[in-house]
Amino acid sequence: MNKIRKLFGEFDLSWKRLIIFAVISGVYTAIMAILPITNNTSFKDITITFEVWILFGIFIIMNSKSAKDSALKCFVFFLISQPLIYLLQVPFSWQGWNLFSYYGYWFIWTLLTLPMGFIGYYMKKDKWWGLLILTPILIFLGMHYEAFLREMLLYFPYHLLSIIFCILTLIIYPLFIFKNKKIKIAGIIISILIILIMSLTALSGGNNYLTAISGGNNYYNTKILVSGSSEDVVFDNNYKVYLENEDYGDVWIEYEEDFKNYVVNAEFRKIGKTEFVIESPNGDKNIYEIDIERDSYNLKKK
Repeated sequence: MNKIRKLFGEFDLSWKRLIIFAVISGVYTAIMAILPITNNTSFKDITITFEVWILFGIFIIMNSKSAKDSALKCFVFFLISQPLIYLLQVPFSWQGWNLFSYYGYWFIWTLLTLPMGFIGYYMKKDKWWGLLILTPILIFLGMHYEAFLREMLLYFPYHLLSIIFCILTLIIYPLFIFKNKKIKIAGIIISILIILIMSLTALSGGNNYLTAISGGNNYYNTKILVSGSSEDVVFDNNYKVYLENEDYGDVWIEYEEDFKNYVVNAEFRKIGKTEFVIESPNGDKNIYEIDIERDSYNLKKK
């Protein structure tokens, strides 16, 4: 507990240490973005979402010496770390230098760290209005928790570590930022309410914050078979196609001009294994084992 408390106001954050911290954060995040093994795991989330960067920002704020110092250190930290993430990815990405087209979004957030760092410093004053400053941050973090929980329910165990991280930091922030017992308790109650509300929201289904900023959905669409392309299996729109377990998604046949042929399209909603069946008008069946992943699949004829 004492070590955690030291991170929230008792750490000597010099400019030299801040710059080293920014470089290490940028390098680590770039590595997580480059390594294929991190895809669809909690380790990749730092490259897309804010939960870890919120922690970094609060750490800087709580260990700054003034509101001006807080604003400038937050700004410099993000000004170094964010471009570095893209720069290190350039040699490993098919997009090359075009990767920096995505930096504009993060640069806007970098500019916003100036006022956020300045205002955030006043959480250190241990007043009730400090909790008003922290509450929007807790809500924003709660949105991340809800998004990760929703994804995990569909694609367990993806994002499990990020869910745990969000819950822990939702409790840690009010617990260690404030010394006033009443403010501390009020902040923890707010965090618990956010966790409960966001948990119920996650169970309601639909898209969320995470899928919105990543441009995706809680499902993905793909084409799994073209008529005549797999082991002489020929079909048209008179055939029926279905998954043995429809909880995994939907499949259907369409004629597509791009292929000049009939194609089986799929919308997958969860990971796992089931059977994919093509049934002719006279009842003959071709059965496949299909192993559905978060954004890919494997198909094998039985």
